[in-house]
Amino acid sequence: MSNSAVDWELAERVAIKIATRGEVVDEYALAKMSDDFSHMTPRAEKLVGEETGLWSLQGEARSRLVSRPDWIRANIASFQRLLRPVVDKLDDVSDGPMGDAARRFSGAQVGGVLGWMSTRVLGQYDLLLTEDENPEDQDMVYYVGPNVLALERRNGFNGEQFRLWLALHETTHRAQFTGVPWLRDYFVSLVNDTLDNVDPDAGRFMDAAKELVAAKRNGTDPMANGGLPALIAGPEQKVVLDKIAGMMSLLEGHGDVTMDRAGLGIVTDAEYFAETLRTRRESAKGLTRMVQKLVGLEAKLNQYAAGEAFIAHIEEHGGGKRTIDHAWADANSLPTIAEIRDPELWLERVASQAA
Repeated sequence: MSNSAVDWELAERVAIKIATRGEVVDEYALAKMSDDFSHMTPRAEKLVGEETGLWSLQGEARSRLVSRPDWIRANIASFQRLLRPVVDKLDDVSDGPMGDAARRFSGAQVGGVLGWMSTRVLGQYDLLLTEDENPEDQDMVYYVGPNVLALERRNGFNGEQFRLWLALHETTHRAQFTGVPWLRDYFVSLVNDTLDNVDPDAGRFMDAAKELVAAKRNGTDPMANGGLPALIAGPEQKVVLDKIAGMMSLLEGHGDVTMDRAGLGIVTDAEYFAETLRTRRESAKGLTRMVQKLVGLEAKLNQYAAGEAFIAHIEEHGGGKRTIDHAWADANSLPTIAEIRDPELWLERVASQAA
C-alpha cells in the first residue's frame, strides 16, 4: 500500500496519456528550436537587464526544450517536494481501504490537471525545482517544444521572433527572482506558509460548497481570485494568498511590460503574438474553461492585466519607469493585492517610507 496521500505513479500515467493523445512530434523542427532557444535565452536576458536594471546573480540563463511528458515529470517531482507538508497531514486521515481509494482518486485528479496543462504551457522558469542533486537540472528556463511549434504553425508565426518573444518573458521572471536577492526565498516562504496551514477537515469543503451555491444565486464568482485553492482556504491561508496574489500580479504585469519594451524594434510581430495568445486564453469554453477556473489559471490570467494597469499608473503618477524599483527594496515594499487594485495606496505608502 502506498504511504502517500496521492498516487503519484498513477498521476504520471494519467497525465502522460492525456498529454500524448494525438500529439505529432517533428524531431527535426524541435532540434532546430532547441538550438534557437539555446542562444535566444541569454540574448533575451541581456535585453531584459538593459531594460530593467535587474541582472541575475546566478550567471547566464540556460534553456531546456522539453516534451510534454518531460514537463509533467519535472512538475510532479516539484509537487512531491512542495506538497510534502500537506501529504503528511492527509496521511494521518487516509488509512485503510477508503484511504487507498482516495489516493488513487487524488492521483487521477492531479494527473488530469497536469495532462491538460502540459498541452497549454509554452514556457516556464524553473523556480522551485532547486532541490535536485544535479546542479545541471537547476535554475533552468523550460520551453515545451511541441506546444510552441504547434502554436507557431497554427497561427503562421515567424518562429525566430516568437521564440525570442517567449524568451523575453521567461527571462524577465528569472531576472526578478535571481536579480532581487531576497525575492525567491520570500516567495518560497509564502508558499510554505500556505501549505503549513492546510486543514484537511472535510468541513472546509462543505463551507466552500455552500459559498458556491450562494454565489450562483447572487451572480458573483467566488473562484475569480484564485480558483478552488482560494475558495477552500482558511483565514490564515487567505492572508498569505493575498500576499502571493499581490506579488504575482506585480511580477506578471512587470513581465509583460518588460517583454514588450525589451523587444521594441526587434520583435516587430509582438502585438500580433500578444493578441493571438490573449484570444487563446479568453476563448476557452466548456471543460477547458471550468478547469481554468478550478486550478486558478483564470485568476492568474487576470493578474497580467491587473499588474500592467498597476505599473502604468505608478509610472504616470509616480515619476516614470524607475518607480517600480521601489518594489525591489524589500518584502515590505511589495504591493498588496489591495494596492494593486488601487495603486495610489502604494504610491502614498512608498512616499511615506521614503520620508
